[in-house]
Amino acid sequence: MCGIAMVRLLKPLDYYQEKYGTWQYGLQKMYLLMEKQHNRGQEGAGLATLKLDMPPGEEYIWRERVEGKNAIQDIFAIINGTLAKTPADVFLNADKAKLQLPFAGELYLGHLRYSTTGHSGLSYVHPFLRRHNWKNRTMVLAGNFNLTNVDELFEHLTLKGQHPRDKGDTFLMLESLGFKLDKEVQKEYDKLKLRYTNDLVITKKIEENLDIASFIRKSEKMWDGGYAICGMLGHGDSFVFRDSKGIRPAFYYANDEIVVTASERPVIQTAMNIKEEDVHELQPGEAMIIKKDGTIKFETIRPASDDLRKCSFERIYFSRGSDIDIYKERKKLGESLAQPILKSIANDVENTVFSFIPNTAEVAFYGMTDGIKDVTQKQIRIEKVLIKDIKLRTFISTNNERDDLATHVYDVTYGSIRRGKVDNLVAIDDSIVRGTTLKQSILTILNRLEPKKIVIVSSSPQVRFPDYYGIDMARMNEFCAFRAAIQLLKDTGRQSVIDEVYRKSKAQENLPKEQVVNYVTEIYEPFTQDEISVQIAKMLTPSEVDCPVELVYQTIAGLHAACPNHKGDWYFTGDYPTPGGNRLVNRAFVNYYEGKEI
Repeated sequence: MCGIAMVRLLKPLDYYQEKYGTWQYGLQKMYLLMEKQHNRGQEGAGLATLKLDMPPGEEYIWRERVEGKNAIQDIFAIINGTLAKTPADVFLNADKAKLQLPFAGELYLGHLRYSTTGHSGLSYVHPFLRRHNWKNRTMVLAGNFNLTNVDELFEHLTLKGQHPRDKGDTFLMLESLGFKLDKEVQKEYDKLKLRYTNDLVITKKIEENLDIASFIRKSEKMWDGGYAICGMLGHGDSFVFRDSKGIRPAFYYANDEIVVTASERPVIQTAMNIKEEDVHELQPGEAMIIKKDGTIKFETIRPASDDLRKCSFERIYFSRGSDIDIYKERKKLGESLAQPILKSIANDVENTVFSFIPNTAEVAFYGMTDGIKDVTQKQIRIEKVLIKDIKLRTFISTNNERDDLATHVYDVTYGSIRRGKVDNLVAIDDSIVRGTTLKQSILTILNRLEPKKIVIVSSSPQVRFPDYYGIDMARMNEFCAFRAAIQLLKDTGRQSVIDEVYRKSKAQENLPKEQVVNYVTEIYEPFTQDEISVQIAKMLTPSEVDCPVELVYQTIAGLHAACPNHKGDWYFTGDYPTPGGNRLVNRAFVNYYEGKEI
């Protein structure tokens, strides 16, 4: 779920100096695009700048990468520190600034890192840079992606004689694209060499004629996963492309001065001060290519799938709620839960306080309260019961931080409900994945208020399966829904179901990914959603909590009704969008059964 941002200035830097009073116009827009996507990655950030038409002997690509949740500020502090030392005659002159200052250029590529593979360290922070002594073979790459067939891609590259320095999908994607780029450039060179003898002329012609879509297409056809990827070539071409199922999001805006790309629509709206209709969604399977001369064209890399699987977790949780459509969808998710919530409190709205778990559940809370009012035709009691003290999302923290943070993130508003077990307390969250924060913090501190009953509502369905296309959810035992289903199978004398799923999964280990079936779904089949919810509540309720605790989950039907254009639901249903997902969940269950999970 990383964040990407790309800026391409279509005019010379002195144009922006004259019109906007600074050549830093593109750099300032990039800062906004990155800062407004801080929600998409707190583990690191990177920024690369490409300068057009620099004379030989002068550097034309600059890159800065920093780890940590303050990486954006650190990167721009480094840049501003350099600018602060710059003499006025250089700082105020666009041509001199471009020649002498590192981040004075026409192309910017930014990235917010959220690791999904367990790898960490500065070498894994985007953008990635592939150097070459020919500018048209030099490439900068950043993306929001996960590949589910890295082993196949690694084997393919090594059989071609390459020696990838890492098995991570980012490295392999860069090498794969670089390999095809080299071949595309060589093909153009061989063709042009028959017509021209001057190598400088040939190089210029290669840059003009280079078929960006062709080398992307030849690389991408081997990839299994979800991705939105931005790239810049050393001579000045740039591109962004998206997987054919639309799993990962990408949006863009263009006028006669600038082209902007980002992972989320409202980010572009805010940075450019434009309306939502001015921002366009890059279509699944499509590439936007910006040639060095500023020409923009769109090409199909892989035909859009008939079965689009745009990620619904983007809508529920990860994307900013300021998007006009996401705001409506989150309200709808909360509204559709009115009836089961009322059932959980026996329709006793007079003695119930409604609240939310900050901060991402706030919009669903508005929908929930509207739904309760519509059904009951009564005024309801609303309070801000929980307060989030630390501005850090434990869900996207590193594993070794998460458990410790969970116990300190929240506090309560004392007196927000009547003491002495008079009031029910209903609190809605956007999702309950691991249950760590509920068990270690929230339920215990809510119990301090002495409620009669605690009802925790999830605006998303039960997360039952790993997500191999974005969010860091890779091990079966992490999911409270899975642990609950396993416990129910054992308690009801159905260990044989677990054993049979293992037997069938183990038998598939060496099959091609296209032949693998997700048998892990059979773990859940004997039970209703409500039965699993009851078991989850039992598992997550600390011993010191002395009131009943109930969990109310969104249904799959409710999810699809609220987010009709985002049908990607594999983490809830096990219906993976590509064959690689089935193979990886198969491996995850085998590892769980054999006790190999870390």
